[in-house]
Amino acid sequence: MSQVSSIEVAGATVDAAVQDGLAKLGLTRDRVTIAVLREASRGVLGIGARDAVVRLTEIELEEPPLPGETPLSETTVETTSDDEGESYAILADLTEPTEAPLMSAPASARQRYAQQEILEMARQVLADLLVRMEVQAEIEPRIVQSKVPGEDPSLILDMQGKDLGFLIGRQGETLAALQHLLRLIVNKSTEQRANLIVDVEGYKLRRERALQKLALRIADQATRRNRRVALEPMSAYERRIIHMTLRNHPTVATESVGEGDQRKVTILPKQSFEQ
Repeated sequence: MSQVSSIEVAGATVDAAVQDGLAKLGLTRDRVTIAVLREASRGVLGIGARDAVVRLTEIELEEPPLPGETPLSETTVETTSDDEGESYAILADLTEPTEAPLMSAPASARQRYAQQEILEMARQVLADLLVRMEVQAEIEPRIVQSKVPGEDPSLILDMQGKDLGFLIGRQGETLAALQHLLRLIVNKSTEQRANLIVDVEGYKLRRERALQKLALRIADQATRRNRRVALEPMSAYERRIIHMTLRNHPTVATESVGEGDQRKVTILPKQSFEQ
């Protein structure tokens, strides 16, 4: 009995990989079983794109077929659903540079991930993004429970290193863009909306504390003068800090006014707010 041949091949699509493998083996489809080890993926925003990978194994025949007889064996295809395959492929490309076959996701990639699992997943993705950006930094992950009842905890990834100020950008714009990209990738992989926070050497924590002090100081001014006070335009993230700091304040209320980049928080005495 002849030795059975097997080969793993990559291609832009599953069909392209299969055709390439058949050509290399010198066999036809009815003489092999086909296992799809990984579906092709276009990635997210250009990150995570990868080829499909298939394994072709020659079917071992007990007896050679008679002339003109069609073999009874049928092609076997093993694969995962398109959605699950694509979402897992994105993450695997960012964290595992090897060609190891992916495990198929159980009834779903839709199952709930534990916060610690999501945090570790995000850490690995961020580490890969930093490598692609040629940035050297250590990533310190931690989970911070929210003080707001019913709100998910914050999953924080704090980057530590030399000369990382450029990652913050003007008014934190670069850091916000990096955080947005990370959330897109991780949320697609887990099919969940994780409250991921990307920070650089505690910048956001320091900024949060500064904004909290500012909010309390301006609240005191608004109360003493009995007039509304508008703060400078801020990002949605920073406006939220002001709102949350003063949400239970006894004498003032807050509201956001303006559009786009000019949107700002106004602090006003509760009596004025009620009128």
